[in-house]
Amino acid sequence: MTAQPDVTVVVIVHDDAERLPRAVASVRAQTHRDIEIVISDDHSTDATPRVAAELAAQDDRVRVLRLERNSGGCGAPRNRALETARAPFLMFLDSDDELPPRACELLLAAHAGADLDFAMGAVERVRTDTGDVSPWMAHLFTRRRTVRGLRDEPRLLFEPLSTNKMYRKEFLDRHGLRFPEGLHYEDQLFTAQAYTLARAFTVLTEPVYRWYIAPHAAADAATISNRRHLISNVRDRITVARLIDEFLAAQEVPDAVREEKDHKFLSHDLRLYAGDLPYREPAWVEEFAAEVLPYLEGLSDAAFGRMRRDERVVVGLLREGRYEEARLAARGLGKGVGPRRTVTDARGRTYWGAEPPRTEAGRADLDLTELDLAGCPFAFARFRHEITRVAHGEDGTVELAVRTYDPARRLPLAPVPARLHVSPAGRRLTVPLRLDPAGRGVFEGAVRLRPADATLPPHGFRGVRHPVLEVTDGRPGGGAGNTGVLLAPLDFTPFEVAGAGRHRVLVEPEGRETGRLQLCWRPGGVVGRLLGPVVRKGPVRRAARALAGTR
Repeated sequence: MTAQPDVTVVVIVHDDAERLPRAVASVRAQTHRDIEIVISDDHSTDATPRVAAELAAQDDRVRVLRLERNSGGCGAPRNRALETARAPFLMFLDSDDELPPRACELLLAAHAGADLDFAMGAVERVRTDTGDVSPWMAHLFTRRRTVRGLRDEPRLLFEPLSTNKMYRKEFLDRHGLRFPEGLHYEDQLFTAQAYTLARAFTVLTEPVYRWYIAPHAAADAATISNRRHLISNVRDRITVARLIDEFLAAQEVPDAVREEKDHKFLSHDLRLYAGDLPYREPAWVEEFAAEVLPYLEGLSDAAFGRMRRDERVVVGLLREGRYEEARLAARGLGKGVGPRRTVTDARGRTYWGAEPPRTEAGRADLDLTELDLAGCPFAFARFRHEITRVAHGEDGTVELAVRTYDPARRLPLAPVPARLHVSPAGRRLTVPLRLDPAGRGVFEGAVRLRPADATLPPHGFRGVRHPVLEVTDGRPGGGAGNTGVLLAPLDFTPFEVAGAGRHRVLVEPEGRETGRLQLCWRPGGVVGRLLGPVVRKGPVRRAARALAGTR
């Protein structure tokens, strides 16, 4: 290639020989053909150099850069390629992702229609285990618009990716915009700087990036975002947040922008780690608190005021040094799960836990008064249902011992009728049980669940379901109901029981976030082979149904 291309697409790679061809193929298949493809290899030690050379030999639009030593991050390979890019516009692609066919065409057209520093589009997230596709931050891409700087729309800080944007190279060079090196989460700083420094940028509604995600990946194979078990990962995220703060302060952005950045850190970055706390050892939680709490002290009160109460409780417990309670509280994030106990002070304020907060900050964080635990409608009352024992029973049953905590004393001091529900394929299986008083605000009961009793569709069912527990307020006629999640022991050994037909049902803890009891249905025989990982197409469903009907 001798003429100047319209766009340079930088594909960064490290030890990813298997997926690199897919990424490069997605760029070669762009509807806009006049492009340069730079494979920037962060000193791979696998077959990546050979594969990259083969790709370059197949298409003269492809060339290869190789760093002399591994940088350990995404910043250096992007920067090296950026410095050699020949086109006036620039995009970045990771080797495990793809560009949709019209990505370059759409983003270039946006630049052609206005004087922009960059254009950005929507992102499709593709689960590698199921193939399911979902939009990333969909609420930010509902309408096409041109934004005259971050001051006009600070909520865009929630979208920190660098890969769904096409930059004018002159804009990057004029401001000396480069990725930080030797640091993870480099996208966040780079993108915050781009948002702030841009005179104008356009947001498109069409997808321009396809992001493959492997949920709950193993620690040794996880992406950077999924390596949250490493304290170094926490440090990098906080370091980048501090760098963003310093940059925004130097740019003298309005308070609303800085508050939005703080809100994003609390409700997204911190929230990710908070959801992991139940699965961390006590020493890790203490070290995490030591890293994150000093940074939180500098965030705005307004941002803390926008936090969800359950998230703020976790912060408060960390601040108070009540690390085991923080792990307990984290299991209820986003699920309406109550505490085991509450305490009320002389002013009538209700707080999380059995002891009052020791500090003013703790009182602000742990105050549950606004939830009106004792007076809210029964359907919204906060109970906590914990499974204390899971066992493989006779005749394919799952034996559960359940303990329910009623911190606001909403249940009568008498046996409480309850029901366990689970709904494979939308067909509810209900098993009754009784919860008996076992102390102040504590009830206990036992139930035997037989998954084979669940009615399944003729074509079978493959999927995951989480049983829930419904309790009533004990009034005559059944009274009002309240349904909540069942928290499983996090360390029980998974086991299988028989389901209806030839199905097998794996009983296990959820393994993430809330840690609910989880039942995984898998069909066997010919129907199972037809269903595969997920039933998606009508003809396959009909074939499976026909076969099932012959059995």
